[in-house]
Amino acid sequence: MEAIKNYISEHKERFISELIDLLKIPSVSADTAFTQDVLDTADAVKKALTDAGCDAVEICETDGYPIVYAEKIIDSALPTVLVYGHYDVQPADPINLWTSPPFEPVIKKTDKHPEGAIFARGACDDKGQMYMHVKAMEYMVRTNQLPCNVKFMIEGEEEVGSSNLAIFVANHKEKLANDIILISDTGMIANDVPSITTGLRGLSYVEVEVTGPNRDLHSGLYGGAVANPINILTKMIASLHDENNHITIPGFYDNVEELSKEERAEMAKAPFSLENYKNALAIDAVYGESGYTTNERNSIRPTLDVNGIWGGYTGEGAKTVIASKAYAKISMRLVPNQDWKEITDLFKKHFESIAPEGVKVVVKPHHGGQGYVTPINTVGYQAASKAYETTFGKKPIPQRSGGSIPIVALFEKELNSKTILMGFGLDSDAIHSPNEHFGVWNYLKGIETIPYFYQYYTELFKK
Repeated sequence: MEAIKNYISEHKERFISELIDLLKIPSVSADTAFTQDVLDTADAVKKALTDAGCDAVEICETDGYPIVYAEKIIDSALPTVLVYGHYDVQPADPINLWTSPPFEPVIKKTDKHPEGAIFARGACDDKGQMYMHVKAMEYMVRTNQLPCNVKFMIEGEEEVGSSNLAIFVANHKEKLANDIILISDTGMIANDVPSITTGLRGLSYVEVEVTGPNRDLHSGLYGGAVANPINILTKMIASLHDENNHITIPGFYDNVEELSKEERAEMAKAPFSLENYKNALAIDAVYGESGYTTNERNSIRPTLDVNGIWGGYTGEGAKTVIASKAYAKISMRLVPNQDWKEITDLFKKHFESIAPEGVKVVVKPHHGGQGYVTPINTVGYQAASKAYETTFGKKPIPQRSGGSIPIVALFEKELNSKTILMGFGLDSDAIHSPNEHFGVWNYLKGIETIPYFYQYYTELFKK
């Protein structure tokens, strides 16, 4: 353990500086204004993997943003680990809620990160966690301690649905052949309570449009006589949950996996303070589906949430109009056995069916993916557990996440590989939100822990 600790200590400032340089590039895949920045980030990742010691590094073009592929093959008789990550980031909006510019990284101390955290868009999701693997690779290569073959696949479209990744994987199965896939795009319970994510929710993301009159109307002359698309849309959205916050779409729960009392009891053993949870969010009460705890609501139960809603006049001052159109973006987090395409279809049919006369409704599906559960009795999980135990001094807790990484189920289908999710972020790191950050301690701890996964996995694989 001293060898890797010494290496990290010696190169700590460089590791931080390199990550900060990467975070300065605004690789927002959802906004074409940042197209060149996304491409520049791919080049930066290619250079980093080359410098880390990979023998073959290439930028693979797609119909969208490129995939950076790299490999270090030392012996075909040894196992191969495929590392997946993404270099694109979420939009930084709303900019005014950031306490420092989102693409001008700064290190600030917080209650959860007394050693300091890097504040920047992408710090935790996923540049910081992806870059841990690059630096872990550097350590293993430069100290001649790489125990197995490694491949990297770092994409630039995860935040917009990974549609081109699916095509790439299907067309390059031999190139991507592996024994296990390793991803760090999740979190853990706390810095003193390590955990490994064993389940992810699926996702269905749609946009809805409600159209009323053929133009914006004067709200005095037409108000009360013509259907207002904004009023209609809000009523339709409100009807998607009943008084118990149960989703009302017919058939939505047909394939939902119901966990046993025993499984729910095991989940409840994870440390959790409801008061701390509420205090951290500055809320006085939690909210959600009746009959389930907070940790169950955000992990093993499906959800439906409005992610954005707009229409009419939203500028300064007043403009008395009935808007011609109203829009909303809606995401549904799904649990294993819920097929995202089927759920999208159910949503579309239901939403169109509840539209009153006087308006037209269009539902536009965006992207989605299947949920995923990985067993804890595999060689990969055992190796990851042992790695955490080595560096944290305690066994990690298996934990289901409320988030979605749609490509994990795709990997298993196309590459016939299990995925291990070794995340080092915290729930408080504000991913997808203003003031996203990643603890310096967490970043370095990831670099320290990852090489042990390779070591233990190779040892267990040989057995």
